[in-house]
Amino acid sequence: MQLENERIYLRTLKESDAPIVLGNTTDEEIRYMTGTKSNFTLNQIKAHINNLNNDSSRYDFAICLKESDQMIGELSIFEIDEEDKKAGFRISMSSIKLTGKGYGTEAIIIVLRFVFEELKLNRLQLEVFSHNLRGIRVYEKVGFVKEGVLRESLYYNGTYSDEIIMSILRKDYGNLPLK
Repeated sequence: MQLENERIYLRTLKESDAPIVLGNTTDEEIRYMTGTKSNFTLNQIKAHINNLNNDSSRYDFAICLKESDQMIGELSIFEIDEEDKKAGFRISMSSIKLTGKGYGTEAIIIVLRFVFEELKLNRLQLEVFSHNLRGIRVYEKVGFVKEGVLRESLYYNGTYSDEIIMSILRKDYGNLPLK
């Protein structure tokens, strides 16, 4: 499966992406933004990707540049609940150098179209840490709304951060100019 717009496309995550995903997990700034504390091996990442691809309750995508096919991040739509028409969402760019260029925003817009127009879900939810100000701004820009805060939910590098719960509903998506 491939979803796309002008500059990027989303394709199914593959085992051959494991070295890039592993690299994401070793970038200290990405680890901090995502609250990642564990360390992983290449074999663990490969096994994880294989498990993801065999889980029918989720979609996991590599974010790739059209001009070079370079993988620049990954994202997941997970815990898809067809009865209640909702799912969880997460996104991570491969490095901080790739942020601020609009790629994450474009990837989220592609995902929103897929979630609300193809999967016919009503709600997409994410959690973001309060120190990830850039991420929060992007989520708000594409229509996510803050719903709640889990105060001091993450202890990382000697500091507590809140975990912010955000969501976007089908009706919010229908009113977006970004589609």
